[in-house]
Amino acid sequence: GDGAIVLFHVTAEATWSNLPISGTFVDMLRRITDFARNTAPGADVAPRTGEAEAALPPLRTLRADGTLIVPPAHVRPYDPEASASVVSFENPAGLYGTAEGFIARNVLAREETFAPFEPAAPGLSIAEQTLVAEEQTDLSGLLFLIAFLLLIADTLAVLWINGRLSFGKAPRRGPPRTAATAALLALVAGGVATMTAMPTAFAQDTQPGDEAILDALETTRIAYVLTGDDGVDETSRAGLDGLTRFLASRTAFEPGTPMALDIETDELAFYPLIYFPISTAGELPSEAAIARLDSYMQNGGTILFDTRDQLTGSLSAGTTPETTRLREILDGLNVPPLEPVPTDHVLTKAFYILDAFPGRYAGSPLWVEASDLAEGRSDRPVRTGDGVSPIMITGNDLAAAWALDEGGRPLFPIASGDPLQRIYAFRTGVNIMMYMLTGNYKADQVHVPALLERLGQ
Repeated sequence: GDGAIVLFHVTAEATWSNLPISGTFVDMLRRITDFARNTAPGADVAPRTGEAEAALPPLRTLRADGTLIVPPAHVRPYDPEASASVVSFENPAGLYGTAEGFIARNVLAREETFAPFEPAAPGLSIAEQTLVAEEQTDLSGLLFLIAFLLLIADTLAVLWINGRLSFGKAPRRGPPRTAATAALLALVAGGVATMTAMPTAFAQDTQPGDEAILDALETTRIAYVLTGDDGVDETSRAGLDGLTRFLASRTAFEPGTPMALDIETDELAFYPLIYFPISTAGELPSEAAIARLDSYMQNGGTILFDTRDQLTGSLSAGTTPETTRLREILDGLNVPPLEPVPTDHVLTKAFYILDAFPGRYAGSPLWVEASDLAEGRSDRPVRTGDGVSPIMITGNDLAAAWALDEGGRPLFPIASGDPLQRIYAFRTGVNIMMYMLTGNYKADQVHVPALLERLGQ
């Protein structure tokens, strides 16, 4: 309670620091002076001009949770001499004065203490009463039953008006409806039993499988198709895991663990990219599975088909078993016109600048949806459509180039023996994922210099 000493350990000139010759230093001194004047026990606050003490306007009031807020409209100026010492509705606890000088009006005085509560004190009686009922009754089943009975009553009234029911008299037209009446009574009995036995359901209740769906929605993952060939499936898993680690270390994107998909049963909509290695060891996907792939592509997903056979030239020139299997799969898909990635495509500039897309092999082009934009425009350095290609095809065995063991060592050698080819293979994977996640955003960014130049003209 004796105050505090504030020491600025700097020189008067700018030898050590330029703080003494800055405006910040003056503000610091003024703030310390305000604290020294306002926090002294029993100190009176007077205007700076030396005039007599007057009522202080409210600066901040203390809320019930202990935070200072802007004073409400009912708060009046506080006169330390004329006002009562106990806080009131018009003068609640808080700070009174201005930002340059204020006093604190506390809830309790310094000498006040809290006394323990004694329920058994003489002449004191205590009554306990709960504010909220401890037990609640669920009326949903009863309300459903009443609504159902009203529906039955309405139905009976309509039948009676139309002469379908008789009470001691013959119906106006048609034969007696004893079968219909029996069916109606059975419906009533069944409805009553259903309403009384109806379980209570809530929107927050989860269904089997919801945990996996929520997990897939929370984290973006790259998926791969299970082919039935254990060797190919393990290569796909290791390859996408290696690409995931490379993405996390080189970009701000941190995908989750790659997901293996059974295209016959698993949901495909959770994944922006599905890697589909072509293998002849497994069976050809069923028509239902191919239809699910087609629906996935039509709704914005992309499938990367990898024949892993270093397909050279056009697709029509391939004669390998993997190419034949790919053709059989594509026969059931709504495939758009394709072309090798042009030099001005956004895939060549999505993250790294690339002119080829190698994997374990380097001879196959990367096929994407053909773009109908005009070529040769100097003001449009990148050519792309509004969306993302729903299909990509390569034969360079990308997953084998991405595959790493737990220690980060490659699992498969590069066919050319050039270690740089593996680096470019990883960059190919990064560009594909950036293209998948950003669409034509990257193309628009490349166009910015040309657009700014045109605006300047």
